[in-house]
Amino acid sequence: MRLNIEIDEKHDETSVTIQAKEWTEELEEIAAVIKRRKQRRLFGVDEEQTILLDPQDIDYIYAQKRRVFAVTKSRELELRMKLYEIEDILLPYHFMRFSKSVIGNLGRIERFELSFNGNLCVYFQSGNKEYITRKYVKPIKDQLMKGGQ
Repeated sequence: MRLNIEIDEKHDETSVTIQAKEWTEELEEIAAVIKRRKQRRLFGVDEEQTILLDPQDIDYIYAQKRRVFAVTKSRELELRMKLYEIEDILLPYHFMRFSKSVIGNLGRIERFELSFNGNLCVYFQSGNKEYITRKYVKPIKDQLMKGGQ
């Protein structure tokens, strides 16, 4: 891969152009890094308080009964967004879908255990655990094998 950067006063704003034969995972990662600069922040609600969340502190996010919650080492906070909106925001931070209702942080995983039904039980560094359904096991293993968090 070649990288060309042109610095010139004639440019009014920064523009990024990528030329490639086909779309690859490497291009996906590059695009995610570029998009990360303008990501919105996540706010968790705990009773009367609104708490600013750092994506690297979140183990996983889940939806239950039309509400969405973020789980960290020490607390569980409600997020006032849809799960798919949060998934888009957290993509550059190594979050992947674990199941229809759960998004997990690959960077916080400590170990796995195989369940009898083909699901994986994931243990996070904080001690929390969550399950990855069979449909999502292979993409997550592939991501981890290729050097993802």
